[in-house]
Amino acid sequence: MVDIHSHILPMVDDGARSWEMAVEMVKMAELDGVTRMVATPHANYEYEYNRESHTALLAELQSKVGNGIELILGCDFHLSLDNVEDALKNPGRYTIGSTRHLLIELSDLVVSSQIPNVLSTLMAKQMIPILTHPERNPLLQRQPEHVEDWAEMGMLVQVTASAVSGKWGKGVQKLAHWYAEKGLVHVLASDAHSTSHRRPGLSEARKVFGKSFGESYAMAVVETNPMAIVQNQPFPEM
Repeated sequence: MVDIHSHILPMVDDGARSWEMAVEMVKMAELDGVTRMVATPHANYEYEYNRESHTALLAELQSKVGNGIELILGCDFHLSLDNVEDALKNPGRYTIGSTRHLLIELSDLVVSSQIPNVLSTLMAKQMIPILTHPERNPLLQRQPEHVEDWAEMGMLVQVTASAVSGKWGKGVQKLAHWYAEKGLVHVLASDAHSTSHRRPGLSEARKVFGKSFGESYAMAVVETNPMAIVQNQPFPEM
């Protein structure tokens, strides 16, 4: 399995708080069956994103965990004006590895009417936006049809694995399943932040997803699709 969203880099955001935790998180993912894991530090008003220093940290983490799992650098990219302007100038600074795929996170406070224009602008620069955890966004919970509209534009959707299995509550689980019923879940990812409350791992959600929506769809969202993303391959049809 491939996990494209995690906060495993130590002491750079609200994820791993130490090297020990970072190593343990990666080992937990590996034991769960993850073979590739994308470290996605936040880039927002609270946490500075520095591609160069994060690259060095990731290399050190890779050396500590060994070669049983491949670590890749990405970004949990807050869709702010400053970030978007910088990404348009330096698209490779925020994408997953050397691919065109960009994880985007929306504000919990406002869903701007300009989002379709921003998505179009990013895609015009050959970036492929992947919306993170819309099932957990309080505004999108009330207006999930926005996600449908944006997906029709070419945006991909990443749902949180633990949301599918009910760990964020029944309402969030119901919405995650609604997205799946609509065919809008392109990827499941852990969005892991620690070894306890928000743990790494995809296998439990894969089982739940498979029982509800079929094994082929479950395989697509934890294996085929995220593998295509990290390898910068054409996104397969589901």
